[in-house]
Amino acid sequence: MAYRRTEQVEARLSASRERILGAALRLVAEQGYAACSIAAVARQAGVATGSVYQHFPNKAALVAEVFRTASQREVDAFTRAAELESGVLDKITAAVESFGHRALRAPRMAFALIAEPVDPAVDSERLIFRRAYADVLSVLIADGLATGELPPQEPELTAAALVGALAEVLVGPLAAGSADGRTVAAMLTFTRRALGAAP
Repeated sequence: MAYRRTEQVEARLSASRERILGAALRLVAEQGYAACSIAAVARQAGVATGSVYQHFPNKAALVAEVFRTASQREVDAFTRAAELESGVLDKITAAVESFGHRALRAPRMAFALIAEPVDPAVDSERLIFRRAYADVLSVLIADGLATGELPPQEPELTAAALVGALAEVLVGPLAAGSADGRTVAAMLTFTRRALGAAP
């Protein structure tokens, strides 16, 4: 007869995995992916190294999960910010402003998500989440075309270009520790101009 885990065992394993993932997220937020070794995560989580390997076969798998978790939070915040506004330009502005200010509040994490050198597995996750941001913007831009708020353009192309540009604008200031409110203001000005919106 095959062994089947009880609900209690499943709950304990799930809690252990969440504790490990939370520890890894804290390490990345404080020191970046480079500091996120299996041993460091185990220490931070208060578990044995073997416990980390029980949930993640290697560092690449752990870091990829950290990236997915952190990036999904950011995409959700980006989307929520847009949903709180009514006009298309206001929605896009709110999303971009949220993106910028969240990066300022957690600069180490933002740099890790946007540009820190990582394993190929995490790089492929970056592409997936860039696409997620672009998908949000593409729908909003298409709505702006339909309502006449925006001039004719290719929504998907504009959205992809905006996501790339906004991430690139943050890389230097985040790396240098010089990102501030002026950076976000410049991002908003650039966004309006890129969309062809009236000043």
